[in-house]
Amino acid sequence: MPQLDRLLLQIPARRATALHMEPGQQPQVEAPGGSLSPLLPQAVPSTLLEHLVMEVLPGQARQELDLTGETAFTYPLEQEVFEITVRRCALGLALRAEPVAVAHPEMVAPPSGTRTSPSPLPVTDPRPLTSSGTVPAPLAPVEAPRPAEERRPLSERLFLALLERKGSDLHLRSNERPLARIHGDLTHLDGFPALGPEVLLPLMESLAPAAAWRQFQETRDADFAYAFEAGGCRLRVNFFHDRFGPGMVSRVIPNEIPDPDKLGLTDPIKRLADLSKGLVLVTGPTGSGKSTTLAAIIDLVNQRRTDHILTIEDPIEFVHPRKGCLITQREVGTHTASFKSGLRAALREDPDVVLVGELRDLETIAIALETAITGHLVFGTLHTSSAIGTVDRIVDQFPADRQQQIRVMLADALKACLSQALLKKTGGGRVAAIESLFITPAIANLIREGKNFQITSAMQTGRAYGQKLMNDCLIELIQSKTVEPMEAYMKCPDKESFMATLKRNNIAWDPRGEERPLL
Repeated sequence: MPQLDRLLLQIPARRATALHMEPGQQPQVEAPGGSLSPLLPQAVPSTLLEHLVMEVLPGQARQELDLTGETAFTYPLEQEVFEITVRRCALGLALRAEPVAVAHPEMVAPPSGTRTSPSPLPVTDPRPLTSSGTVPAPLAPVEAPRPAEERRPLSERLFLALLERKGSDLHLRSNERPLARIHGDLTHLDGFPALGPEVLLPLMESLAPAAAWRQFQETRDADFAYAFEAGGCRLRVNFFHDRFGPGMVSRVIPNEIPDPDKLGLTDPIKRLADLSKGLVLVTGPTGSGKSTTLAAIIDLVNQRRTDHILTIEDPIEFVHPRKGCLITQREVGTHTASFKSGLRAALREDPDVVLVGELRDLETIAIALETAITGHLVFGTLHTSSAIGTVDRIVDQFPADRQQQIRVMLADALKACLSQALLKKTGGGRVAAIESLFITPAIANLIREGKNFQITSAMQTGRAYGQKLMNDCLIELIQSKTVEPMEAYMKCPDKESFMATLKRNNIAWDPRGEERPLL
């Protein structure tokens, strides 16, 4: 069932006269009096809107759209027929749909899962109309209805099962049963058999935007975001090929922006949203919750300020509605060629706050530093395991003859570095441990002079500024019985210092599995 069908059926369900969809805006339904009201709480990105249109656009209408930039066609769905007008605008495709008739029985949309172009309305019909204006249905055998669960597309059933079990990731690969990551562990989803390539490929094609599907066919890899309306969330999807055949991994992105207090963000971290300029980095391994933390901070900026926030992401994950700020969200591969080109162009787009999804290379890091120094607030991420290691990583990206210059720029631009790890909670679920490095004048001097090894001592003596080492975060979680000592031990970057911190806090635990008093 094309995703657009669910939205179209809301027109008669709400007794509306039309559906309006613009790129980057909330879908709206038009009442008989002409007033508009939102249909969904979130905006629909231009890439998703194009995918919705292309799923139902007949071949002839597609050619007309390519040639003239506008097309119209009829689309039968269940007992309705809709007149759909599509036009190309500066930001993408825009759509208007309105019901025009009741569908003849032979025009009713095919069963869910088939992909056919809709047929045009017939010119005449020999059967008379009833007083209600409907065509009487022929007397034909009626197939017994299947249970609602069976009528759902396979992809929808898989995603709903993932959400019901509070999973974070869904793994589908050829000739294997579906797997879900639940509270950090991979486990099979009950009730689903192994899926072969003949099942996976149509499922994957039904999810992917046209551009992402072409990329997958050409390169055997693709990334995109998918709006899962039935589950009230979005998913970050990756397609790949391995030695067994095609596969995909989908990560759940909640529609709601996370609350900073529920994430455990401290007041010094929240105050980063009030900075007028500088560079703020959130680091950690893949899957440690960097995007979630950044989304919460950006939402604070959106609530507290009246500025222009520009994000460059791959793909767009959390969709930020406009609150106090103007929001511009650009996706790498769709709206800009790369992080580097998007960040360079951002300087000409009058931003106050810039979010860079990933500082992948030397040039992107250099442009981010320059952007921060020239009076913008820049947020970015790196795959490093500690705040202090992040400083070394940035400096080491550059040739030796430029490293001193970068140290000076970093000392001036860097305002904070948050390094986090995601741990399994004792009773189920996961919790983030966040190491917080805030750049004081003393720490800025250490960075400028290349004495990064002394930053740890400066953090230990600067707790009043909100400084917190990863070991301290882990000890707090152990003492509150939120996580087990072994889980903290496995996630800490420096195990020797972690054991010393345990001893200082009189926590009797041995990684070999023996709990005994520490002498």
